[in-house]
Amino acid sequence: MAKKPLRIGLIGYGFMGRAHSNAFAQVNHFFPLEHQVVLKAVCARDEAKLKEFAGKWNYESIETDWRKLIARDDIDVIDIATPNNSHAEIAIAAAKAGKAVLCEKPLGLNGRQAEKMVAAIEKAGVPNMVWYNYRRCPAVTLAHQLIQEGRLGRIFHYRAKFLQDWTINPDLPQGGAGLWRLDVKTAGSGVTGDLLAHCIDTALWLNGSIDTVTAMTETFVKERKHQETGKIQKVGIDDASAFLARFSNGSLATFESTRYARGHKALYTFEINGENASIAWDLHDLHRLQYFDHRDQGKVRGWRNLHVSDNDHPYCSNWWVPGLQLGYEHSFVHQVADFIQGLETGKPALPNFRDGLATDYVTDAVLKSAKTHKWEKVKHVKAARA
Repeated sequence: MAKKPLRIGLIGYGFMGRAHSNAFAQVNHFFPLEHQVVLKAVCARDEAKLKEFAGKWNYESIETDWRKLIARDDIDVIDIATPNNSHAEIAIAAAKAGKAVLCEKPLGLNGRQAEKMVAAIEKAGVPNMVWYNYRRCPAVTLAHQLIQEGRLGRIFHYRAKFLQDWTINPDLPQGGAGLWRLDVKTAGSGVTGDLLAHCIDTALWLNGSIDTVTAMTETFVKERKHQETGKIQKVGIDDASAFLARFSNGSLATFESTRYARGHKALYTFEINGENASIAWDLHDLHRLQYFDHRDQGKVRGWRNLHVSDNDHPYCSNWWVPGLQLGYEHSFVHQVADFIQGLETGKPALPNFRDGLATDYVTDAVLKSAKTHKWEKVKHVKAARA
């Protein structure tokens, strides 16, 4: 039986555009799906670079105006891989046009903007997902399964960090191609909405909602030249962010992120301590899950190093033989596979726009607390209307 085409319109060809394109290109090779992904069109402003990108990734056509892309009848899914300040306008327009929408994280510049995106998506009733890809690392998915099975028991502690070092140089400009994450008007915030958003989404998925936070942030380099204007301007984003949190289940948490941790390019780790067991994960060793179970016999009790690559581990049976681990790019392939399977089964895959809004509410509270120096309540996402 011929597979039903799922025609993709990608907006943005940067780092995330490549990661998404690779996932679209690979998913049918490894996952048994009823749909065949078709790379129909890619959109960006620089036509010369766009043509080069389209040729490399085998997109059938190009557009230099995202509105024209959304208006096309031969596009089923709009994939937003653009800077943060354009997510809302594109997503809302795509929803009104009846397109399924995939959106890079964070969902909006803030919770208020994300609320409008959720309202538009749900009014249109279109499939939607946010690219919080770390949920789909097999070891992280296994951690979720172990928690859902009750193996950890009552959760006491959650701690996470995401460390980088690429903005230490004070001569690094802000804004423009490749550096928009340092421009607050484009990014919305710094490491809080960029790196900690990943940590927060994973935490909400693994450990439930967060009730209150108290935070501090710092901008170490106060002024930078803007790449597009050449003018020296005040830096509005946070270079470092750390906060304490209380989850609704009573557990306590610490979160830390910075782009000023010399020697770290992408150190994302989390550890969860429960009454019966603990788990820990490190992005630098992403195919392994550390697991400690206090119920083991005392003479053999200790941390286990689980190599998550076997056929009974999440996603792994679709790939290679046991022992051959997967990498960063595979998490995006898994996300596409889950999204498509959600279309086919009628059980939408997560995280959806509401989940993205939940993370934006936490980052809002963190940034507010850093200013007020007080504990701040986190707004919770209301239940969806039937």
